[in-house]
Amino acid sequence: MKPLDYLLYAAVIFGWSTSWLPLKWQLGVIAPEVSLFWRFCLASALMFLVTKLFTSEKITFAWRDHLLMIPLGFCLFSMNFTLFYYGGLNTTSGLLAVVFSTASLINIFYMALLQRQMPKVMLIIAGLIGFIGVGLIYSPELTTSTGGIGLFLCLAGTLVFCTGNMLSSRYQSRKFPVMATTAWGMFYGAIILGIISLLRGHEFAVEQTYHYLGGLIWLAVISSVLAFTAYLTLLGRIGPERAGYATVVFPVGALLISTVVEGYTWTWVAFLGLAFVLAGNIVMLRSR
Repeated sequence: MKPLDYLLYAAVIFGWSTSWLPLKWQLGVIAPEVSLFWRFCLASALMFLVTKLFTSEKITFAWRDHLLMIPLGFCLFSMNFTLFYYGGLNTTSGLLAVVFSTASLINIFYMALLQRQMPKVMLIIAGLIGFIGVGLIYSPELTTSTGGIGLFLCLAGTLVFCTGNMLSSRYQSRKFPVMATTAWGMFYGAIILGIISLLRGHEFAVEQTYHYLGGLIWLAVISSVLAFTAYLTLLGRIGPERAGYATVVFPVGALLISTVVEGYTWTWVAFLGLAFVLAGNIVMLRSR
């Protein structure tokens, strides 16, 4: 791990740990596909602008390359979020975070399957320690939640997200530029979401509230442009196994935000869970 890797890691954790509350603000009035459509229209436009102005990456690709970016948009910037948004209709934000944290384990076994070899023991141990920690932190919500359908949808969304991880890692190994590829992925994700919205007869409306509009801007700029650029760059630098562990750490940040905003009450079980998450983080970062 080099200093830039730690900086990218921090950007991912910040961007995604602050995303759960704005995500909940998007639910209830506007159809999830429409809210996500607006989010990734804005995010893709910003990503194209940043790529053009501040990097030397090309933003034009051969048509065959675009065929590869469409699945990336489906997995990372449309279907995974759609499943989570619908899961969030009947599931608490804490459960959303803890389900998504399973991405660290899924990434490890995904890589093992693709490489046809057993993952390193320490990586498995680190992922399990972190996941147990998050489970302890959110144990009250896990035991009282009645959102069985929501849980299934969130697990499906996590699996789709991890599939996108593998695609991004593969594309980077083929020297696809990260930011330009992400911009096109967001663009195609927005197109997919727009098509789904049209087919389902949703109205392309915007809720005129500070929570909705503020959450939309935050999710597009911070949680999408900043966090995904950092995450996909980290993915190419240190691999899906260790990069995916950010999905175990950021629920702790979400919990700290909940403490201030929603009055979350810490218990000894929650503190024990936090210790597990920190320990798993150390093991993962030190593993080779």
